[in-house]
Amino acid sequence: MQIRGAVSGQGIKLNVEGVAIVKVGGNADQIRLAAQRFLSQQGDIEPFTQEVLAGALRSIVGGLTVEQIIRDRAAFAQRVADESENSLTGQGLILDTFQIQDVTDDGSYLSDLGRPEAARIRQTAAIAEAAARQAAEQASLKAEEEIAIAQRTLALKQAEIKSETDAAAANAASAGPLAQADRDQAVLAEQEKVAVRQAALTERQLETQVRKPADAERYKVEQEAEARRTSEIAAAEGRKASTIAAAEANAEEARLSGEAEKSRRAALAEAEAIEGARRGEAEKARRVAEAEATRAEGEAQAAATLAIGHAEAEAMDKRAAAFAGYNDAAVLQMVIEVLPQIAKEVAAPIAAIDQLTILSTDGAGALPKQVNDNVVQTLQMLKTSTGLDLGALLHRSVDKAANGVGVTTGKNGDTA
Repeated sequence: MQIRGAVSGQGIKLNVEGVAIVKVGGNADQIRLAAQRFLSQQGDIEPFTQEVLAGALRSIVGGLTVEQIIRDRAAFAQRVADESENSLTGQGLILDTFQIQDVTDDGSYLSDLGRPEAARIRQTAAIAEAAARQAAEQASLKAEEEIAIAQRTLALKQAEIKSETDAAAANAASAGPLAQADRDQAVLAEQEKVAVRQAALTERQLETQVRKPADAERYKVEQEAEARRTSEIAAAEGRKASTIAAAEANAEEARLSGEAEKSRRAALAEAEAIEGARRGEAEKARRVAEAEATRAEGEAQAAATLAIGHAEAEAMDKRAAAFAGYNDAAVLQMVIEVLPQIAKEVAAPIAAIDQLTILSTDGAGALPKQVNDNVVQTLQMLKTSTGLDLGALLHRSVDKAANGVGVTTGKNGDTA
């Protein structure tokens, strides 16, 4: 039997092939049940059994993972048998055996599932193979090393034997020359003794013929040099004494000249000091005289300024007394006298205009109005600064004139 597309617990669709052997039970109840179900339809036993097993297979596959199904097929087959036993027994059938032959899938899950293990096995095999090669190479190297050590030992032994042989041959070859050398050494020793005796003889001849005459000549030269040195020292001492005497004479002369110069400079300095003192006294007297003149001039100016101040103060007092005696009429008389001058000064800026264009609804009448406004502003400024209200004075004078009161101003400001 075979089922396709059975879904595992992981959602993988599997194709399962199995072999089942089914038979009719051996007891009377099972035979009776099988006869009742399949008496005239014995050909339906196989389809019925396949359907029951297929259902059990799909049910068991849905509760297992692919790994569980593959790793323990016997347990999987036993669970299928247990699952289908009740259905088969109810029909008088007995599942004699059931085995899973193959489990496949339509994709690559099963093949991929084995790849990690296969890779691990390949890796293990490769490692084992590399280890075997390494061990073989190490064994080969060890063998080559042992061979090299044996060859070196052999070469050293051969060199040692050759060295001993060469030494023996050299000793044998040098025996004759060594004996000849000993004989030559003895000859040289005798010749050296002869040379020493000849050198002693030559030394004595040199002492007699050369060294003693040379010592005598050297002594003569040294004595002559000592005599010349003594003579030169005496001459130098004489020159030194004469030089010292001349230097002392020059110093004395310079000292005397210095004393005279010092006296001259002292007299000159004293004369200059006296002259300076005299000039200082004269300058001091001049400055005192100038200071006295300046002080006298200042006192005169102060006295003149004081006199002017007293005169101006007295004039101011008199003027104030005169103003105090004035009444409103006198003040008004004085204001009336200066009003034309005020108006003239106020209109002076306008009179200086060469050409004038007036933009006003009043026409040319705006100009006198402007002059009048300037006069009013001037009177207001006078009131603000001095407290004198000319407008009030004019109003009082007009009121008195309207009431028939005559106003006359006397010399002292009296009114009648």
